[in-house]
Amino acid sequence: MDFREINIGKLIKTRVEELEIPLERICEYLGNDQQEIQKYYMEKSIDCHLLLKWSKLLEYDFFRVYSQHLILYAPVKRTNIELQSGSNMSYTFRKKLYTSEIIDFVIEQYSSGVMTKRDIIQRYKIPKTTLYKWLVKYHHNKKK
Repeated sequence: MDFREINIGKLIKTRVEELEIPLERICEYLGNDQQEIQKYYMEKSIDCHLLLKWSKLLEYDFFRVYSQHLILYAPVKRTNIELQSGSNMSYTFRKKLYTSEIIDFVIEQYSSGVMTKRDIIQRYKIPKTTLYKWLVKYHHNKKK
């Protein structure tokens, strides 16, 4: 999955098809008619409350897609407190938590030749040792 461009309607439709949920059940759960449901499948973004309902119905955390986007693509910024006080104190976590989807994405980028190790380290700010551990642990599993 590419986390750069998120089309949430398409992701929802794919999950509905995977689970083979009848359209009538979806309409009843969300309180919408079939045309509205079809419109949701076309949307690039959806209201948070509605996305929560979809997440519950389809038993999938669609908010995680956005979290993973932030981990991969959002630049690390200094906080306003740091800027005002000139302090070097950091309010960011020392260690990032990477989900299995992110690890799979990064390994796939390397395995397919789309990115080199250096590219991955520079673009996603993943520590060198972390990347090498992932490659040893997960890269062999991908080849099987």
